[in-house]
Amino acid sequence: MKYDLSEINGVIRDRRTIYPEEYTDRIVQKEMVQQIISNATWAPTHGKTQPWRFKVYSGEGRLKLLEIVRKLYTDCTPAEDYNKHKLARMEQRIERTSVLILLIMCRTENTKIPKIEEIEAVACAGQNMLLTAAAYGLGGYWSSPKYFYTPEANAAFGLKDDDFIQGLIYLGYPSVDWPKSHRKPVEYVTEWID
Repeated sequence: MKYDLSEINGVIRDRRTIYPEEYTDRIVQKEMVQQIISNATWAPTHGKTQPWRFKVYSGEGRLKLLEIVRKLYTDCTPAEDYNKHKLARMEQRIERTSVLILLIMCRTENTKIPKIEEIEAVACAGQNMLLTAAAYGLGGYWSSPKYFYTPEANAAFGLKDDDFIQGLIYLGYPSVDWPKSHRKPVEYVTEWID
């Protein structure tokens, strides 16, 4: 066997969503973030278009992100859905998190690759990020609020109209025991055709 499959299985099965409320104040090191992003770029990509882009917010940069998120939520949320407690929770999560990474699909110019395949490639990159974070012992949370899927969000983050924000990944050291989980047995989700 080329790799230790038990370690690979372990990382895949151990990855969990850990929310920013459960992070310590310990700072995630830049070298770790660079490795997380580097591993993201090894996701499958049809035609090798590599459509992923990343905006990393740390230190004072989190305040810039906070301003953008606050304005987007306020401007893009219908009055009947506006919830000041939800906004306060989003603000607290950004303030509490050491590093946040905006995950973006940057539409490749002059390509025949369907947009959905570019989105799928970036989703695979996001999974690589979360697996690498778990291997480091970092908590990860992938958030994708509705207002990220708007022209206003693209403009706020300096993106082209055809780009697509796929979420915001929060990273931090957990203050809680690593969560356990389970999945349905594969027999429930698999059909074999021989």
